[in-house]
Amino acid sequence: MDDCDVLIVGAGQAGLAAGYHLRESGLRTVIVDGADRVGASWRSRWDSLRLFTPARYAGLPGMRFPGPPEAYPGKDEVAEYLAEYAARFALPVRLGTAVTDLRRDGAGGYVAITANGVLQAGQVVVATGPFGAPYVPPAAEDLSPDVPQMHSWAYRSADHVAGPEIGAGVLVVGGGNSGFQIAADLAAAGRRVSVSIGRRNACVPQRLLGRDIFWWQATTGLLRVSADSWLGRRMREADGTVIGLSARELRRRGIVLRARVSAAVGRVVRFADGGTLEPDAVVWATGFRQDYRWLHVPGVLDEDGRVHHRRGITPAPGLYVLGLPWLHTTGSALLGFVGADAAYLAGRIQESAKLSLSS
Repeated sequence: MDDCDVLIVGAGQAGLAAGYHLRESGLRTVIVDGADRVGASWRSRWDSLRLFTPARYAGLPGMRFPGPPEAYPGKDEVAEYLAEYAARFALPVRLGTAVTDLRRDGAGGYVAITANGVLQAGQVVVATGPFGAPYVPPAAEDLSPDVPQMHSWAYRSADHVAGPEIGAGVLVVGGGNSGFQIAADLAAAGRRVSVSIGRRNACVPQRLLGRDIFWWQATTGLLRVSADSWLGRRMREADGTVIGLSARELRRRGIVLRARVSAAVGRVVRFADGGTLEPDAVVWATGFRQDYRWLHVPGVLDEDGRVHHRRGITPAPGLYVLGLPWLHTTGSALLGFVGADAAYLAGRIQESAKLSLSS
């Protein structure tokens, strides 16, 4: 059994930011991740994926994102940045070390079962992010095996979706950023594309009056609006805003907009407005569900498997969560803004450690 003061589960942007803020604390910290290299989750996304945030708003604490400040980094650039960040600050990352079980140890701390043995920690930060388990609606099970399906998490490029030899008619299900971006990517490759939209999200341009939308949000303070404020609650109700694309723009590119998917029978997909379609392939851009099946700490998860917390502090002493949307503010899950939450939790962790030493 290996001991540490603080165990951080996840070596993505949130976990690295937490590690950065704890490196001068004197606490023995370990960051574990199941991937084989830092930034792996970014490398696995679709080829054309780029950040919505300009590089000037994409840096973690202590290290700016390289390149022109107004550029929009691609997913491989983000992966390289995270790897360089971990190396520059010599963060104690252990790769290939997925946590399969976390529970209390009976002495006020925690025991983590990992792929490489057992870790015992006084405090734990769960920084695995919002992309736990890909969600696919039940209708997918009723589609014929002849219709290739994939979740947006598995999408890489148009070349990997239902080749031209079978008609190239692709249905993308989902009216969020991923659905709109993947539909546009497929259309740019010459594919016939339909998009099923279940919820009409607001669409905003990437740039407004010559400034990026994130410049406006940062300048007006919208990125610092707290989740439990009146404005924060209103903004959370409208969460899912699409940036840079709109329904009108998709139509201009020849993409057909469809109603919400209501059912599927064989090769036929049915929509809520009574329409039907026989797609050659389906891409489910239907989001994710938090996946904490490995987290066995009483009182921490609600009936839907989500973590109970207030500003990242869970009901279990010494257990924290970081990197989730609206953890504390609008920007809590964003690469360039997660550092504020990480700094706050690092402070609480150090305070807790001091209290333990003095008691």
